Amino acid sequence: MHSRNKLKSWIRITLFIIFVILVLSPVIVWSFSWALLAALLFIFALKGSIELIRNKAGSGQSKRSTRVWKIMITAVALLIAMIPPILFPQYREPEVTGEYEVRTAVYTYTDPNRIEEFTDTGDNRFVNVKFWYPGNAGGTYPLVVFSHGAYGVRESNTSTFTELASHGYVVVSIDHPYHSFYTQSADGKITMINADFLREVNDSNKDGIYTIEELYGLTQKWMKLRTGDMNFVIDTILEKAGRDQDPVYQLINTEQIGVFGHSMGGAASEAVGRERSDVDAVVNLDAPFFRELVYDREINDLAAKDEPYRVPLLNIYTDDVWRQLGKNSAYAANVVNNPNFKDAYTVHFQGAKHLSVTDLPLFSPVLANMLQKGPADIDQYYCIETMNELVLQFFDFTLKGRGEFSPHAEY
Repeated sequence: MHSRNKLKSWIRITLFIIFVILVLSPVIVWSFSWALLAALLFIFALKGSIELIRNKAGSGQSKRSTRVWKIMITAVALLIAMIPPILFPQYREPEVTGEYEVRTAVYTYTDPNRIEEFTDTGDNRFVNVKFWYPGNAGGTYPLVVFSHGAYGVRESNTSTFTELASHGYVVVSIDHPYHSFYTQSADGKITMINADFLREVNDSNKDGIYTIEELYGLTQKWMKLRTGDMNFVIDTILEKAGRDQDPVYQLINTEQIGVFGHSMGGAASEAVGRERSDVDAVVNLDAPFFRELVYDREINDLAAKDEPYRVPLLNIYTDDVWRQLGKNSAYAANVVNNPNFKDAYTVHFQGAKHLSVTDLPLFSPVLANMLQKGPADIDQYYCIETMNELVLQFFDFTLKGRGEFSPHAEY
C-alpha cells in the first residue's frame, strides 16, 4: 500500500512537470484557458511533494467510501479545469501581411451630452474603445471605426483590425456598454450586457413576440444608441487628433475616415455613413440596413426609403443573410437591385454562417457552433483571410486611392 501511494505522489509531480514542459515548448501556447488546469496540476504536485517529504504516502489505509469520494472530486475538478481549453482551444492566427508592427491601446471616453439610459444613476454615457495602430511608422494614416454585433465584443474581428493596422491604418473598435457581452473600462471596471436588451434581441428573432411596428421601434432604438456611440467616438478622436500628444492620435489623418461593423454594428455603420459628411467608405458585414427602412401602416410591413446612398459601400454576406434578401422585410433595403445602392459592391461567401465573418469560430468553435446552430460549410481560415483581404483592398481603394477594387460576386 505504501509503494502504491508513493507512486501516486510521483505521478502527480510528473504530470505537472510534463505540463510545464509542454507550455515551455511550442505544443501548448499559454493563454488564460490553461490557467485552471495549471493551478489544479500544481496543487496535485504540491500535495504529492509534501506527502513524499513527510513520508506519509503510506500512513494508513482510508475507507473505500473515502477513496471513492476523492476519485470523484478529482475527476470533477479535472473536468472543470478542461472546460476552458475545450471552449477556447489553441488556433493559428490568421495571416498578417502588412509591413508595420501592430500596437494596441485602450481608452474610456465619457460623453458629457448623454445620460446612460441603462441605469438610473444619472451618470453620463461612457464608451470603451481599443485601438490597433502601426507602431513603427511616421506620418498619418486613415482612421477606421468598427462596431460589433449584438452582444459582441470589441475584439470580435481582431484579425481584421491587425491586418489593417499592419498596412497603415489606425483602427478603433468600440465596445457599446450594455450591448456588448461584457466590456472593461480603462480603470478595470467590468460592465455586463443588459438583460432587457438581450431579451429584446432574442425575442426579435422569434415569431409572434413583437408586431412589425414594435420590431421597427426596437431597431430604431438600437440604432440611436449605436450611432450615438459611433458619432461620439469619431468626434472625440477628431478633436484629439493633432492636439493630444498621445502617439495614437498623432498618427490619424482626419481627412480619411472609414466605418464598418458586423451585424447590428454593420447596420449602425451604414447609418453613420449616411449621417456624416466626413465618412468616406463603409463596410457592412452581414447586416440589415435598419436606418433605410420605414414602417408602412397601410401594408403593416417595412419598406425601403427612396434616398440614394452616396458613400462607397461594400456588403459582405453569409448564407444566413443572403437567403433572406428579398424575402424578409427587415432586409428590404439590402436587396441587390436596390437603385439607391446601385454603386455598392456586394459579395456572398457561400457556405458561411453569420459568425464566419468574425474571429469567434477560430477563437471558440464550440461557442460559435452553439450560437449559429452548427458549423459552417466554408473553411474558416479561407473565409476570414479572404474577407480581411477584401476589406483591406476596399479601404485602400476608397480611402488611400490605391489600386482597383473588383471583387468576385461569390467566394
